[in-house]
Amino acid sequence: MTVEIRETRLGGNLRPFLEVVGDIYRNDPHYVRPLDFELKDRLDPKAPFWKHAEGTLLTAWRNGRCVGRCTAHIDREHLARHKDGVGMFGLFDTTDDAEAAKALLDRAGEWVKRRGMKALRGPLSLSVNDELGCLVEGFDTPPQVMMPHHRPYQGGLIEAAGLPKIKDLFAWQYEAGKLPERARKGHAAIQAMPEVRCRPMDMKHLKRDVALLMDIYNDAWSDNWGFVPMTRAEVDKLASDMKLIAIPDLTQIVEIDGEAMAVAVALPNLNEALVGLDGKLLPTGLAKLVWRLKIRGVSSARVIVLGIRRKLRNVRKYAALSTFMYVQMHLSGARHGLRRGELSWTLEDNHAVNAGIKLMGGKVYKRYRLYQREL
Repeated sequence: MTVEIRETRLGGNLRPFLEVVGDIYRNDPHYVRPLDFELKDRLDPKAPFWKHAEGTLLTAWRNGRCVGRCTAHIDREHLARHKDGVGMFGLFDTTDDAEAAKALLDRAGEWVKRRGMKALRGPLSLSVNDELGCLVEGFDTPPQVMMPHHRPYQGGLIEAAGLPKIKDLFAWQYEAGKLPERARKGHAAIQAMPEVRCRPMDMKHLKRDVALLMDIYNDAWSDNWGFVPMTRAEVDKLASDMKLIAIPDLTQIVEIDGEAMAVAVALPNLNEALVGLDGKLLPTGLAKLVWRLKIRGVSSARVIVLGIRRKLRNVRKYAALSTFMYVQMHLSGARHGLRRGELSWTLEDNHAVNAGIKLMGGKVYKRYRLYQREL
């Protein structure tokens, strides 16, 4: 039988959209299913993202069985900044069914084209500040917190549907060990400067500090390919989410002469605690999650942001500032017993950032790909 594509509005019945991943990843030992309530929250039309976006949910059906899903959406913040007429697809997951994958992506393209878009890009789930890219290398390890995971065939299905690669993203693995001597020297040089102060995030003033770190992020990354700044509502939501899992000194805020100039943010790898919960907190998932996070603890963390204000980029005196923050994160992680870290994501052609991570001993262990076709 042919594939049927069904469309569900935001806020509608999400059950097929959520549950299809159970079939797709059933035999994948490295898949970690996100919590259903968290994804429902993101797909709620009242969520901060949808204040500047519109979208729909698509599911593919064959013989009465759901075999795939994706979103089709338009981000007005992206359009205002880049003026490129690009619509998006995201949360793309399918069985190994080329016809279903093509039908989903064709429908997503039609949906955004009817609203004036000239191209379809993805997967972005839902914005450039969330999970993005399709995993194309590194299937033998689980994803870190807020990173996607896919089956090895899914990238090929996207390409077969007529969407060529537009950009690759790297995830870097860092094993806690002896710090490279060059990194130690760079850290010591910055630490010796009397005008430089480094402090952890203040949980008593979390909303203030998250707004501060995102202000630095929005400035530091403003020239990055595809960058879209977070809105105030999105920053406030991030602060609320971080309150639940953040470890204060895994975030480092660097002040120079009293002004916050650089930031590095890492989150404990929540995915370690989600293994086996199948996306559900009830009836026993919540107790398991709390025990794993608060009692057993986790062994890894992900650096999600590292940024330095643009006005410091060409100041030779502070050339080692990024190295200083990497070392600070290393030392903080060691105090908490973290053995591994992921630094993600970086653009394949961001040579300066990638060189700094290599200096610290990081190695690319996962590659994610974005695709785009003209409409």
